[in-house]
Amino acid sequence: MDTQNIIKWGFIGCGEATEKKFLPAFSTLVDSKIMAVMSRKEERAKRFAGRYRIPRWYTDAQNLVTDPDVDAVYIATPPSTHATYALMALNAGKAVYVEKPLATHYDDCLRINRVSAAVRKPCFVAYYRRYLPYFMKVKELVDSGAIGKMLTAQIRFAVPPRDLDYNSSDLPWRLQPDIAGGGYFYDLAPHQLDFLQQLFGPIVEAQGFKANRGGLYSTEDTVSASFRFADGMPASGVWCFVAHESAKEDRILLIGERGQISFSVFTYAPIHLQNEEGSRHIGGENPEHVQFPLLREIVDHLQGKSICRCDSVSATPTNWAIDRILGKI
Repeated sequence: MDTQNIIKWGFIGCGEATEKKFLPAFSTLVDSKIMAVMSRKEERAKRFAGRYRIPRWYTDAQNLVTDPDVDAVYIATPPSTHATYALMALNAGKAVYVEKPLATHYDDCLRINRVSAAVRKPCFVAYYRRYLPYFMKVKELVDSGAIGKMLTAQIRFAVPPRDLDYNSSDLPWRLQPDIAGGGYFYDLAPHQLDFLQQLFGPIVEAQGFKANRGGLYSTEDTVSASFRFADGMPASGVWCFVAHESAKEDRILLIGERGQISFSVFTYAPIHLQNEEGSRHIGGENPEHVQFPLLREIVDHLQGKSICRCDSVSATPTNWAIDRILGKI
C-alpha cells in the first residue's frame, strides 16, 4: 500500500454511531487510518483512543481539525452540532463526512455548501442507503420501466414507543428538538425522503401536519405530509412513533401506470413487484457493514479515483423538505 495515498481521519464523537455503525465498516478499508478522536468527555475520548489504538485524543474539536496529520473529519455527534463542526473542519482545510441529517436547519445546510465550495473541500453526508444493493435494485426496477410511468409514491411508517420514551425526566436526545432538530421524524424520515429524491429528483413543494398524540414527550410523534417532485409527481407520507405493535409498518409504495413496487427502508423486507407479468418478491443482499459502499466511494473520491455525489449539496433538499413538513420554514 502506498502510504502517500492513505487517508488519515479524525473522529468527532465516539458514541454508539461511531463504534457500532461506522467503525466496523471503516475497519475494512486498508487505505484509511484513524489518527485522532475527540469527545468533550476526557475519559471517553481517552478510553476510545486506547481501545482502538488511536494515536491522539482531544476534548476540543478545534485541536482535532487543525491536527496536521488529519486529512478528513468524521462527525458523529447529535445534529445540533453538525453545522458547527462541519464548518470548523472545512475552514481548517479538511474534507468532512457527517452523519445525517446534515444539520438541524436548512439555512445551516446552505452555509455548509457555501464554505465547502469556497475552500474547495467536500462535505459528504451519511445517506449510505443510496449505495446499498437493496435500494439499487429498487432504482433499477423503476429505471427499467418495470411499472411504467410513475404516478405517485407513498411512505407509511409506524412503530410503537421505545422503552426510553416513557422516561419523561430523561428522554433520549432524539426526542429533544434543540439537540435533534425535531423528534424521531427528524431522525428517520431523512433516509426515506433522500432515497425518493434519488429516484425522482428533488422535492420542490412540501407541506405537513404534525401532532403529539401519545403525550409521552413534548415534540411531535405523528406526522402527515404531502409533497411534489420537480416533474410534477405528487407523493405523501404518514409517520407515527406511538403506534400499537399490531400497527407496525415500514413501507414505501411506488405506483406506476403498469404496476407497483413496495419495499422497506429499515427492515429490508423483500422488494415486492406487481405488474402485468404477475407478482414476485425480490431479495436484495446488503453487505455485512452497510456503510462500507459509501465509505469506499468517499475514500476513492479523496484519492482522486472517482467522484462521490453523496455530498452536502445533494443532501440539502432533504433538510428543506423535512423543515417544510414540520413548519420550520
